[in-house]
Amino acid sequence: MSKQSVEKVQKLISSHKVFVASKTYCPYCAAAKKTLQSEVKNDLFILELNTIDDGAEIQDALAQITGQSTVPNIFIAGEHIGGNSDLQALGKARLEEKLIKAGAA
Repeated sequence: MSKQSVEKVQKLISSHKVFVASKTYCPYCAAAKKTLQSEVKNDLFILELNTIDDGAEIQDALAQITGQSTVPNIFIAGEHIGGNSDLQALGKARLEEKLIKAGAA
């Protein structure tokens, strides 16, 4: 994976209040997107890796940055949240608190 891919991913993460790397066929991604779409009012950016040419390279860059090679890969205000189970483990109150702090609620 190229340095440019890592930089691209870092820019996507930093330029959106909520960033999700996803795949259209992934049930865990669907659950995370459903949760976030019901809570995020401002700047939810979802990148469907299986629909873009450099999706595999972006996923590799995310793995290098976070240590997580699976999707969904979720960030709120630049903070790596993790996957769907990590998102759900936050609970509604803590998620809302993070979203308010990020300016995304």
